[in-house]
Amino acid sequence: MENLDEALITAWVAVTGVLKNNRITQGLNYNEAIVMNIAYHRYLADGEATPFKSIVSETKMLKSLVNRTIDSLVQKNLLERVEGEDKRTTFVRPVKENLAVFLKVHEQSLALARTAIEILGEEDARAFVRISERIVNADPLHGKD
Repeated sequence: MENLDEALITAWVAVTGVLKNNRITQGLNYNEAIVMNIAYHRYLADGEATPFKSIVSETKMLKSLVNRTIDSLVQKNLLERVEGEDKRTTFVRPVKENLAVFLKVHEQSLALARTAIEILGEEDARAFVRISERIVNADPLHGKD
């Protein structure tokens, strides 16, 4: 029988493979979909732009990768850069006129989530969310090389 640590890694790789599947993010690569999701939810919550530092913090992506991803989304006219009062601080926000493009992609992700809920059942889906949040909040690789 496989060790639990090996089984966890195998399961993790399989699930992330499903989530990174480009078919659920048509027109956007995985990183673009993640950054847009963060900016979109911030915009929905308070109408505000999202600080660059928040995106780096939430995604755990390198600053350079976040910057390239934002550049790509700006080129696609899905995000716009906004300067803060302090010119050293960069913010991004969705381009309102093009939100429908992102929402079409986002709906595909939501459809995948709904399918997962059907497979798992609501109780296990909520447990998955709680467990994922615990792992993210603990940041098990923080400070390790």
